[in-house]
Amino acid sequence: MQPLLRMQGINKSFAGVAALTSAELEIAPGEVHAVIGQNGAGKSTLIKILTGVYRKDSGDITFEDAPWNALSPREAQDNGIATIYQELSLVPLRSVTENVIMGYEPRTKLGLIDWKAAHRRTREILSDFGIDIDVTQPLGSFSTAIQQLTAIARAVSLNSRLVIMDEPTSSLDDREVETLFGVVRGLKAKGVSVIYISHFLDELFHICDRATIMRDGQTVAVREIAESTKLGLIADMLGRDPEEISAAGMTDLGGGTHERGELLLEATNLHTDRNLRDVSVSIHKGEIVGLGGLLGSGRTEAARAIFAMDKLRGGAVATHANPAGFKDPAEAIRSGIGFLTEDRKAEGIVPEMSVRENMTLALMPRLVRNGAIDRAKEEEIVKKFVEALGIKLASIEQPIRELSGGNQQKVLLARWLALEPDLLILDEPTRGVDVGAKFEIQSIIQEYVEKGVGVLLISSEFEELVEGADRIIVLQDGKSVSELHNPGITEESLIGAIAQSHDASPDGTQDGAAA
Repeated sequence: MQPLLRMQGINKSFAGVAALTSAELEIAPGEVHAVIGQNGAGKSTLIKILTGVYRKDSGDITFEDAPWNALSPREAQDNGIATIYQELSLVPLRSVTENVIMGYEPRTKLGLIDWKAAHRRTREILSDFGIDIDVTQPLGSFSTAIQQLTAIARAVSLNSRLVIMDEPTSSLDDREVETLFGVVRGLKAKGVSVIYISHFLDELFHICDRATIMRDGQTVAVREIAESTKLGLIADMLGRDPEEISAAGMTDLGGGTHERGELLLEATNLHTDRNLRDVSVSIHKGEIVGLGGLLGSGRTEAARAIFAMDKLRGGAVATHANPAGFKDPAEAIRSGIGFLTEDRKAEGIVPEMSVRENMTLALMPRLVRNGAIDRAKEEEIVKKFVEALGIKLASIEQPIRELSGGNQQKVLLARWLALEPDLLILDEPTRGVDVGAKFEIQSIIQEYVEKGVGVLLISSEFEELVEGADRIIVLQDGKSVSELHNPGITEESLIGAIAQSHDASPDGTQDGAAA
């Protein structure tokens, strides 16, 4: 069968640094094809060349048996290639209908937008996704999941022959993921091809036919999903032996094995205006304490309260240095606490600033001498952490927005490690990064815990909490309702504790095996 798309020998460099080297990708008609690899492997660059965001330096592309060289995403879209990016390219203040039909508005005979037809068409498109909402309302008034599904619905509605989905399930719950899978299967049944990019390898086995694996800008393997294993795909991505990876335990932070030291922080009965009603947690040196619970349980709100980002309406946060707590984040930082936010795009990185500037933001007061920044000391610190954390970049002066998601996350982690903190609050530290970057970040955390740093770990991945935390505080509706202890915690016991939390006493304690 003649492939729908063939990319051969694709090369691309930025500022003299190779992003792609002889990369290849081949997609069959009606195929769901995964493209996987670590952050920085070249996946996004390859897709952006296909869709006209970047120009290739060399190589050949054919689409539907004809040479292909899109000069813009709009040209690619008009010719049958639609892309749904992880960072949604929507307009929140515009209506749902305007976002779906933007650039393809139905017109009346007088050339005006036919809003009646537009609203009807939008409702029809969304109904295929099980979405029944007021399409005349601003898109930003709906949940992130609705916005994500709207972006997917828009792409599907353009009668594309190739749909590219970049992390399409990142904001979806289980029910919405199943809805998306149904749409993908429907596209496949109609002969439409899908390029599926995801860090969630389990999804590939539900929906994909084949996978192209990339590493360091090159295509290193193409696998039939039915003949593959998750471990095998990870080994391809990392360029390591499967047995070595299996022995290492990719998500094992050593939970339950740390020597707990003196008390670093004690938060009691925390109450704020942000869905936090009664949370208590203590953290010791050399200990990882996890916060477990469902979305909306108060995990992030508890972290924000401890870091003085939100004003306390009740309760107290105490450390040896500050028995009365902190009046603002700056005081928390001075007291040896770092806070890695869950939303690196909105609250973490400053996109237009360099890697150097982003990494030393919190450290800046210590680098100023007589009103001037000690540039030599700053560069020394930045280069030290670039090497220690394996951050891939062209230069420390490179804008951080140009780095992959995993490398951006490492820069933010380095921002706090450079302060030599006593306590790190890590809110979803491995969200949106690939398996390799996840392993590296977890290894860094483990190294600092062994040095005596205390960690408050928030993760939506139960596996990460179970294998990483020495203790897990279970939250429900803004309250701490139970506490589990390692060794002995399993995913089943954590899920059971969350499910039983409606009936649990806020000060109840249970061991991992009994939960």
